[in-house]
Amino acid sequence: IRDRNRPAEAREHVRRFHELFFTLSPEKSAIEHNIKRALLLADKSVYNYYSDFSEKGYYNRIIAGNINQVLQVDSVVCDFNRYPYEVNTYARQMIIRESNVTERSLVTSCRLLNASRSDDNPNGFTIEGFTILENRDLQTLDR
Repeated sequence: IRDRNRPAEAREHVRRFHELFFTLSPEKSAIEHNIKRALLLADKSVYNYYSDFSEKGYYNRIIAGNINQVLQVDSVVCDFNRYPYEVNTYARQMIIRESNVTERSLVTSCRLLNASRSDDNPNGFTIEGFTILENRDLQTLDR
């Protein structure tokens, strides 16, 4: 009976991770809090993206530019016929600046491993092999 909701839990785990990792406000402590929570749901592949973004000044530019970034997950597609489960996520990012809003397409892939449930990881999965397949501008609208 416990496993009956596993597919829903898997999709929720991936959705929650993406929301935590890609929804950013221009406040250092809020960014660090969300990233820290996202990293608890994944392996080093995600930490590598975080380190790379940090080194390239991505988070500092969000803070300096007073930019809000909001992620909306459109769909999480999981293959439960093979383990670890292959997952593709399709989402849209809204990058909200004072002067305009840029809508971006985000497509990622990863594998899901079963893990122990905890307060930090209530669905009991770990994301591994996280890869950003696409992150491109769709449109920019003046505000």
